[in-house]
Amino acid sequence: MIATELPLARTRTDRAGDLRTRPDLMSALLTDPTTRTLLVHDGQVVTRAGGRGRPALALLTAPEAALLAPGATVEDGWAFLGYDDADGLPGASPAEQGDREPPAYLARLVTDPAAVVLLAGDTWTSLREIGGDLSSRDAGLATSAVALSEWHARHPRCPRCGQPTRVVQAGWVRRCVADGSEHYPRTDPAVIMAVVDDEDRLLLGSSTAWPRDRFSTLAGFVEAGESIEHAVRREVREETGVVIGEVQYRGSQPWPFPASLMLGFRAQALTTEIQVDGAEIAQARWFARLELRAAVRSGAVRLPSRTSIARGLIEEWYGGELPDPL
Repeated sequence: MIATELPLARTRTDRAGDLRTRPDLMSALLTDPTTRTLLVHDGQVVTRAGGRGRPALALLTAPEAALLAPGATVEDGWAFLGYDDADGLPGASPAEQGDREPPAYLARLVTDPAAVVLLAGDTWTSLREIGGDLSSRDAGLATSAVALSEWHARHPRCPRCGQPTRVVQAGWVRRCVADGSEHYPRTDPAVIMAVVDDEDRLLLGSSTAWPRDRFSTLAGFVEAGESIEHAVRREVREETGVVIGEVQYRGSQPWPFPASLMLGFRAQALTTEIQVDGAEIAQARWFARLELRAAVRSGAVRLPSRTSIARGLIEEWYGGELPDPL
């Protein structure tokens, strides 16, 4: 398995899914002074400087969030993310916390970020950019909030009859106003793989949509009725012509842009000749470790951000963190 925790797979929050059907849940949390709320819009969350200069979520009380962020993507604009099951009350010492319940977390789903009044020092930040720098608690909260926000924004109507849906179960279900059918957040499985050959070289590709110096591991969505192992072999062969033998699972990470679950693998190549498809992959190359290190240091090759599972798979093969460009 990948040795380090993948950035967006980290969490310190109990989702408490069994409480979502409680009719008084949201009203109770909105009036609880210990409830903390994060603001989310289109893959971004509001952050501020945290300890040691690292970014942290700007967590507001529910009344503050309602006042500063009036726009929302859903009727009431809120989604329940769960309870803090490790850190206790924000800013409280163990003596102050006593027997009190840990705080609950909500997401405030914003439609117009320009209408939000941010406090001094707060800023909208892309989760793609800062996911690897957030604490485990903040990374888990932000990832869940972005996933829910993206789903609500894209599914306002019933896929069966086209009528509007309304939000129920604390932001985790949409129910059709016409036929009563219930609809849940969508998750699309995708495979991503570190392909290695018999010389222990790593295969990296560059998408046709990227600059020519940007490289990453190969990836693709799992098709209907397909196993994940078959998806690995199919995607690699379609994109590069390389035939895959053994496939080994290495770890997973949510990638809520908008709704992917990335399933990471190490894949053993049976062939090494490369024939890129030209549609999705513009170029692909085999890299030895020292060759990739030198290319990254010189700036000749740009790798995925440290937020992504792709970087985790590459550095697992490499045996540690790759250096930043000089």
